[in-house]
Amino acid sequence: MKFDDTFFSREDRYSLGVETTSGRYYASIPVSNGIVDYEEYYEISPEQYRVFLDDKEAAINFVEACRRHEHDDLLLQQPGTNRGTPV
Repeated sequence: MKFDDTFFSREDRYSLGVETTSGRYYASIPVSNGIVDYEEYYEISPEQYRVFLDDKEAAINFVEACRRHEHDDLLLQQPGTNRGTPV
């Protein structure tokens, strides 16, 4: 998978983009498991992508729910046994 960030919020710690192999849209958040820092990628619809680009509060609400593991069914890659915590 190749992830291409098209928007990044340093302040709110999330990014939006497109996985270029499949064309799927995503929102990602940084996580750390104490050994390595990495990103978790959550699939979003093209409509959500457009909304999140225009509505920062909607994007933040979604990524905060991701941080609480409320959208794990949308993960593009399943985490390993030593899953990180949001940073």
